[in-house]
Amino acid sequence: MKLYIGSDHAGYEMKSQIVNYLKSQSYDVEDVGTYSSESVDYPDYAFKVGEAVARDSQSLGILICGTGFGMCFAVNKVKGIRAVDVVRADMAPLSRQHNNANVLCLSGRYVNFNDNINIINAFLKASYEGGRHQKRIDKISEYEK
Repeated sequence: MKLYIGSDHAGYEMKSQIVNYLKSQSYDVEDVGTYSSESVDYPDYAFKVGEAVARDSQSLGILICGTGFGMCFAVNKVKGIRAVDVVRADMAPLSRQHNNANVLCLSGRYVNFNDNINIINAFLKASYEGGRHQKRIDKISEYEK
């Protein structure tokens, strides 16, 4: 599974650490930027990750900004994206199991590295259950048209 990852300046340091961790775990990671802590506009990176995930249905995305809020707002504007902002590891699996989330948004300022790693691991290990949840996902997809 390919993982597309991006951040703004507020998430840059956290993203760098997360990329190193994911690569050490043998994930196929594509870092779409930003590549420094110089101020940038978060939608630019949210859209890059969102468009890549929308094109590759077998992939997932990870976005990091100060809170995760801005990235989540922006990436959810990309058709086919179901992004969540998660701050606790116990919530991450439900986003995949019930909502078929394909982009995980994280906080680079308010959640520490170890907690973010636990969130990521929980998100990546979970899978969509389908069944009773599918009609809700279908309604969202239909509305996007």
